[in-house]
Amino acid sequence: MLALTRKKGESLVIGNNVEVTVLEVRGDQVKIGIDAPKEIPVYRKEVYLQIQKENEAAMTVEGYEALKDLAK
Repeated sequence: MLALTRKKGESLVIGNNVEVTVLEVRGDQVKIGIDAPKEIPVYRKEVYLQIQKENEAAMTVEGYEALKDLAK
């Protein structure tokens, strides 16, 4: 893991087209802004993990059967 120190208003760049900017710092909370192309999904980690969990469940036999029932 790369650990960086940034102040309010400072940014970092990921790859060629994702910019993360520190917008505000209040106590132990940091508000960040993420500028990325629309085709790059950006999720909070807890949301991403839930999506992964649901995708794995959908790939099971029971999940597949449930999807078939929805399609009817």
